[in-house]
Amino acid sequence: NEVVSDSSDQTPEAQPSPLPTLSWGSSEDVWMKMLSKEIKYEHSKSSLDRHPSLQPKMRAMLLDWLMEVCEAYTLHRQTFYLAQDFFDRYMSSQSDVQKDQLQLIGITALFISSKIEEIYPPKITELAYVSDGACLAEEILQMELIMLKALNWELCPETVVSWMKLYIQIASLNDVTNLLVPQFPQETYIQITQLLDLCILDMNSLDFKYGVLAAAALCHFMSADVVQKVSGLKWEAIEMCVNWMAPFVETMMRYESAQLKEFGQVPSEDRHNIQTHVDYLCMLVSLVLN
Repeated sequence: NEVVSDSSDQTPEAQPSPLPTLSWGSSEDVWMKMLSKEIKYEHSKSSLDRHPSLQPKMRAMLLDWLMEVCEAYTLHRQTFYLAQDFFDRYMSSQSDVQKDQLQLIGITALFISSKIEEIYPPKITELAYVSDGACLAEEILQMELIMLKALNWELCPETVVSWMKLYIQIASLNDVTNLLVPQFPQETYIQITQLLDLCILDMNSLDFKYGVLAAAALCHFMSADVVQKVSGLKWEAIEMCVNWMAPFVETMMRYESAQLKEFGQVPSEDRHNIQTHVDYLCMLVSLVLN
């Protein structure tokens, strides 16, 4: 599953806006702002080269654990994907991070993202508790400031899941619908998010822009023509990612389909937005073996 390079270098100017007319702002301005974030918030799988003692599977295990924590505290998918972005960009800014620091860095990234995204974020003592003694609350606070400075306080990327959500919403629009109100089947949504969850654990996913990853995932659930229309991306920009993702789709199909889960305090119309966890590490092992 090695990736040579991301062929998605379609300039913002060459990526036409698929957004409908907006009552609250210029659709063109909103679109250009989103595209500019793809350039501003850079990520790359080569970040691991800066850490000789770390292996890709360690990142996969950490992110898999963060998904478990998110489900335990009914945190949103966007919260997880913000934490993933913060973690990967932080690692790109550092050198020679040791294995015993990964859990602290990961839980701190989640601490920051949950305060941004959640109405009721977990308390720092709760996050320290789920680390099973590996991280103290004081250490998380110290790491929070270190991470914020390393990220230059740039905390508003468009994540894989925010791109995917936008594309699906545009694909579901008709003349009388509202872009801010979900119009897509929840069951379809969680199938696509499960594919993205599995893919993001693979270090090679960082070779692609988040918008391209989301578009490639959609290509496995709807026609490529529709995906190009809702993303503004040309086929040449997403083809490599679609092909890279194919073995992940095949692996997923060997397992039980993702199901909508019930969360006591979460309204039924929001339950698909809660980050869930399945045995993604087992899927990754199966992917490698096959």
